[in-house]
Amino acid sequence: MYLDFINLTTVSAALTLIGTAGIISLPKPLDKVIMFALLQAGFVGMIVAAKYLDVAMAAAIFDPIATIILLIGIIKINEVRKKNQKSQEEVNLA
Repeated sequence: MYLDFINLTTVSAALTLIGTAGIISLPKPLDKVIMFALLQAGFVGMIVAAKYLDVAMAAAIFDPIATIILLIGIIKINEVRKKNQKSQEEVNLA
């Protein structure tokens, strides 16, 4: 009876919602990347549930690329923040 509710569409929608809530609510950047991967998995699942398999294949190819770009951006932001902290500490000491 309740197993009819569990199908690809509802599980994918749940993954997408959990990933979105995690990205918004979690403060650490690496946690956001993990939630972004969860969001991508739900997104691809919803595309597959809608039977757009060619779009799903393209999304599955570009999702890891988007994750790598997000990781590179996080690394660059951390470097800029460290440089700003060091320069502020040097100004405070002088």
